[in-house]
Amino acid sequence: MTESILVSYAPATGEELWRGAHGDVDEAVSRARRAWPAWAALALGNRIEIARRFANEVRADHEKIADLIAAEAGKPQWEARTEVDAVIAKIDISVQAYAERTGKKKLDSALQGSAAVRHKPHGVMAVLGPYNFPAHLPNGHMIPALIAGNVVLFKPSEKTPAVGEALLECWKRSGAPDDTMQVIIGGPDEGKMMVAHPGVDGVLFTGSAQAGIAINRKLAANPGKLVALEMGGNNPIVVIDTPKLTDAAALVIQSAFTSAGQRCTAARRLIVVDSVYDALMGELLPMARKLLVGDPFAEPQPFMGPVIDNDTADRLSESFLALLTAGGKALMHMRKTDPDRPFLTPGIIDTTAIPDRPDVELFGPILQVIRVPDLDAAIAEANNTRFGLSASLVGGTPDDYGRFWANIRAGIINWNRPTNGASSSAPFGGIGLSGNHRPAAYYAADYCAYPVASSEMDQPRANIGVGMKE
Repeated sequence: MTESILVSYAPATGEELWRGAHGDVDEAVSRARRAWPAWAALALGNRIEIARRFANEVRADHEKIADLIAAEAGKPQWEARTEVDAVIAKIDISVQAYAERTGKKKLDSALQGSAAVRHKPHGVMAVLGPYNFPAHLPNGHMIPALIAGNVVLFKPSEKTPAVGEALLECWKRSGAPDDTMQVIIGGPDEGKMMVAHPGVDGVLFTGSAQAGIAINRKLAANPGKLVALEMGGNNPIVVIDTPKLTDAAALVIQSAFTSAGQRCTAARRLIVVDSVYDALMGELLPMARKLLVGDPFAEPQPFMGPVIDNDTADRLSESFLALLTAGGKALMHMRKTDPDRPFLTPGIIDTTAIPDRPDVELFGPILQVIRVPDLDAAIAEANNTRFGLSASLVGGTPDDYGRFWANIRAGIINWNRPTNGASSSAPFGGIGLSGNHRPAAYYAADYCAYPVASSEMDQPRANIGVGMKE
């Protein structure tokens, strides 16, 4: 039988970066199940020490991993370096979160002994990672899970397997016991096998709403398997009256076009009150035209690299054209700068006149602009989505922000800040099609261990006071 091989290509150049055989899910699960009891029984302090040694190994390979992210995911070097920084910082944040969110509690109860609350790991956790943050986002599941005493089976995106292998090598060099973290190379078939496998106790997923819904549907009849879904968004950034329109435009650019728009928290919709529309466009459009789009290793460094591959670039181009055909007005045409490679310039399109705007996540550098008369209309338009991940208000007063915060349906709500760039020291997640009420980041500790309530006494003590024969 011919062995299946997965090949990874650099989106900026088309060159082959990495190749490897597809993993054997059954074998990996079997090894994980054998490794789990000893890892769960290891003292918490020892697990934390290994996690910190992992951070040191990542730190030692900082430039190597950053260059790999830049090459394989197409991110500019400056952005890839910040991702590696986030991987390192995640360890101390996860240690603190575990202590705060899952700490032990003991309550004395006099003659009734004592009551205790402790937390236990689930077992074998499948982590399904995305390509847009191939190190930081899966790491945000894996480290909290490992600290809690779970073992991890990590399937990196089929588009960024080399970064996944680099993380595994750092974990192995930390001195961790064998098979506490394994990488399973593969595509959708391996992912589906991991989700459905009876030896997997939990699925921690980051990716598209379509894939997340499929996972949720597959496991709907299996309530014993934990599922944490971190999905995308059709995120709004709302601009109302403000004297700082240049800053507002910069916030819109950062929200919509960082990572070439390939962030789940990227702004997809710019909702603008009529009173500032013309002035904001006068700042936004010239600023967007100045953005450098280029090779991740170019000097000077570009603001945006390519999107992940040509198929993605073609689908985004078709989506932009579909919005034009439906009645949108191009304010800045999205262009493919190289016919053979997936470099796209930012696209900005006014879709106010489209009666039924599609409620989809266009995962790339496309920003839809929608004009509204006032803040109340802006809030209504911002909520006109099945998603609910991130939303930002730019401008206005504290009272305006209070009204915005109280009425917006999202898990991340910002004021005069971008829609993206959420803190790892806070919960990260959304509602609707953006998640299943299991926020990650600081709150990942919540889904990596389950609470156990106990009543305890040193010696048995009981009597039956009623209902007994003489």
